Amino acid sequence: MRLKLINLLFSFFISISVFAQPTGKLAVHDPVMIKHQDTYYLFSTGHGIAVSSSRDMINWKREKPVFSVPPQWTVEKVPTFKGHIWAPDIAFFNGRYYLYYSVSAFGKNTSGIGVATNVTLDKDDPNFKWQDHGLVIQSIPGQTNWNAIDPNIILDKKGTPYMSFGSFWDGIKLVKLSKDGLRVEDDITNIPTIASRKKSSKDPNPPSVDDNPKDAGGNAIEAPFIFKHKDYYYLFVSIDYCCKGVNSTYKMIVGRSKNIKGPYLDEKGIDLAQAGGKLVLAGNENWHGVGHNAVVHTENQDYILFHGYDAKDAGRSKLLIKKITWDKQGWPTVKLN
Repeated sequence: MRLKLINLLFSFFISISVFAQPTGKLAVHDPVMIKHQDTYYLFSTGHGIAVSSSRDMINWKREKPVFSVPPQWTVEKVPTFKGHIWAPDIAFFNGRYYLYYSVSAFGKNTSGIGVATNVTLDKDDPNFKWQDHGLVIQSIPGQTNWNAIDPNIILDKKGTPYMSFGSFWDGIKLVKLSKDGLRVEDDITNIPTIASRKKSSKDPNPPSVDDNPKDAGGNAIEAPFIFKHKDYYYLFVSIDYCCKGVNSTYKMIVGRSKNIKGPYLDEKGIDLAQAGGKLVLAGNENWHGVGHNAVVHTENQDYILFHGYDAKDAGRSKLLIKKITWDKQGWPTVKLN
């Protein structure tokens, strides 16, 4: 009996170590989260889009990826694509879950954003099935001065979906989508910039990164996320450098606007499209850079989730979730420790 109990306990702890990883230990990149029924679902960069689930936002269980094989359009538009899908975003409208995702050739704007839908996130529901709807928007080197990755969806007061996206090049862009969320309705030849590290769109473009993908140039801004709080839309973006382990310098800034289209201004009134931005969070002695955030409201509390590069684990990327408090001027404040 004792031996059987020991074996059961050993199996239990092995299963915990394999399947239940706590926040701060779960390896993720570019996380987003949504709650379905009594379960939180986390989507992040990975082969086929990585998925984790949790009942408490603390202990996470790995689930099967969204795609077992890459959608056909991805390998057609990005010939070098091998199934590693970047920076998903999850939204619920029109009675369905919309999962936007991006594929790209590293260091180039040979990129595209696609979307898949599902009526449920519960894999045990007989109606559970991801339906891919293909390409939403594409960027092409030499034709577009923006990069079609890092999508984020926000609905306006009328329920019309807007998608912010972008990384380096001319910065963060915003387009209106069709009511069904499957296509862009704006003129893609003249997409406005809503955030940039350049003070003017006339400033020189960042240098090409084809020869040195570790140096992506001067306009180091990406990962937009727009969150509605009271009278304002808040645009969060990440600046400086991710993906360099202990050398990462990622940090998050924010601006706000009463109009979903902007301009998004910081606390000094500087437009994010002209290199403005109020600092939300930067790395410290425990985390070498923090960024690519999402914001969620659940259980009467706003949370910001993001990845940080763990100083105690060779700079590996881990999931962090922190509470947001709002100061008297209506700006978000976050404590990293």
